[in-house]
Amino acid sequence: MKAMRFSLFLRSSRHSTLALTQTEHRPASASRAPSSSSSPLLLRFSFLQRSMKSRRHSIMEGSELDRSAGGSFRQDPSSSSSVAAASDLSSQLFAPGGDRTEAERYLRAVDELHSSVSASGSFASSSARASALESAMARLEDEFRHILVSRSIEIDTESLVDLNSLSMSTSPAKENSAEVSTPPPSSNSIRDLDLLPPYAIEDLRNIASRMVSNGYGRESVQVYGSARKPAVNRSLRRLGIEKLSIGDVQLMDWEALEIKIERWIQSAGIAIRVIFSSERNLCRMIFDEEGLDGAPFSEAVKGPALQLLGFAEAIAISRRSPEKLFKILDLHNSLSDLLLDISAIFNSESTESISLQAEEIVSRLAYAVRGILSEFENTVLEDSSETPVPSGTVHPLTVYVINYISLISDYKQMLMKLITTRPSYRISGVLEDLDLPESEIPLAAHLVWIIFVLHQNLKSKSRLYKDAALSHLFIMNNLRYIMQKVKDSPELTGMIGDGYLRKLKRKLGQAAANYQRATWTKILNCLRDEGLHTTGGFTAGISEVTLKERFKAFNASFQEAHRIQSLWLVPDTQLKEELKISISEKILPAYFSFLGRFRQRIQDGKHPGMYIKYSVEDLELAVLDFFEGVQVPLLNRRKSL
Repeated sequence: MKAMRFSLFLRSSRHSTLALTQTEHRPASASRAPSSSSSPLLLRFSFLQRSMKSRRHSIMEGSELDRSAGGSFRQDPSSSSSVAAASDLSSQLFAPGGDRTEAERYLRAVDELHSSVSASGSFASSSARASALESAMARLEDEFRHILVSRSIEIDTESLVDLNSLSMSTSPAKENSAEVSTPPPSSNSIRDLDLLPPYAIEDLRNIASRMVSNGYGRESVQVYGSARKPAVNRSLRRLGIEKLSIGDVQLMDWEALEIKIERWIQSAGIAIRVIFSSERNLCRMIFDEEGLDGAPFSEAVKGPALQLLGFAEAIAISRRSPEKLFKILDLHNSLSDLLLDISAIFNSESTESISLQAEEIVSRLAYAVRGILSEFENTVLEDSSETPVPSGTVHPLTVYVINYISLISDYKQMLMKLITTRPSYRISGVLEDLDLPESEIPLAAHLVWIIFVLHQNLKSKSRLYKDAALSHLFIMNNLRYIMQKVKDSPELTGMIGDGYLRKLKRKLGQAAANYQRATWTKILNCLRDEGLHTTGGFTAGISEVTLKERFKAFNASFQEAHRIQSLWLVPDTQLKEELKISISEKILPAYFSFLGRFRQRIQDGKHPGMYIKYSVEDLELAVLDFFEGVQVPLLNRRKSL
């Protein structure tokens, strides 16, 4: 087989001398053999063209023989575009590792032909030379495309970022992959990778300068873009950046979009600071002196860059809902962080629209954040759920709202820049109740407003309870939850301020007082002295009947309170203990005093156990059962005198 190939190479050398009588297929105007009146330059260039064509035919003939003997051609599987410019590598002028003499002779001939065409005054001679030059440009265009496609080094995106752990990888670059210089690329700095070998870049620069100087700059830009754009798209796909339209994004479930936003945030920095920056660097090395103002770079990356930014734009204009706020803030923060790099990379006239669009999308994301916050405030104010929560515990709306504003406080620095106006208060007299200082930052005003409208909504929901005491306990539970969560967060405490927290504490105290009146005033009335004394003559003194009725009424009222309120729930341990202590401080001394004054009278009568059912110690133990959410039977115990 080797002998057969060597024989073919010798034949190709002989064919080179006979090729002066052959014609070049492209273009037709250049396919005629030069006449005897043609210049020596034209004859020499024609010889070069035909010699290369003859050599190419000989090599392809050898390839056919090679295939017939069982050989096969195999394309580089790492690139779907690696079609070798429709011919074997060995047929190219700029084949890697080959003899550069023929390529250099060809480039010199092109330069001389260009000078001759420019200086020629004869129409016939100039036309022939122009046709030859056109043919040369077509050949260089093929060479240009072939080098871009076949010599491309694929970026190993796995060595840039681990999409699962969000951590940068320091593993060495894989074979035939873009090598990462030390230190490795990070998500917050620009790093340029080698996308082509140095010798290929030199060949491309030589070809590009000839094409541009001969008026084929537009063609070189188009070829460059068509070759590099697929490579950029492949890198973006490997980073997980999908090609989604605005319609696609708006039709997706939010849960799926959250995942895609996280993936975008992980990948966008690599796309901008590594992939696009490396493409710009490559373009500069090839075209920097050709005065094309970034047109080749624009041709290669504008589509992929707009695809990358298009996802963020689709999120910015999607339907607003409160659950989207924090992912949109993450997206805004990520894109804002990239703006300086985007401006530096896309800084030519042909690419500045990408930088401007990125800035516009950041503004749209900020507008979406402000709109979502306003939407959230309205949602809290207008929540119309009419099912009271069992046991008067903390309402799910309260948990949701307070957790939401706690997350808002985590984004304090960013939101302070985005939220620049106070809320539009929709409740009359609210400013007096809020009592916000004029110097309060707008974000803090929004948080206080959210808590205020939450409290207003909770007061409406408290009216759903038929038991007045339970409605007041409901308010206490929710206010205590709000206050405790605010105090647990230094950021929230700092923004909401001690002044408004004191207002909430006063409201909590009012609710506790209302609860005491609703439950225990009636029970304590059973232990008062008023109405026990009789007047007139020899019957003046204590009414035994009334006294017994008072004991019976107290027993029944306390049993009912114990039966009902042991099922009520106070999840905050401190509030629960405070309520139990407050009940004990009111009931136990009053009962102890009443029992001490009148116990003897009851015990001197018939069936004293029917009236004195509980000792002070029994009541003290019974109070411990309150607000546990579990019904506990009240033991019917009677202490001996």
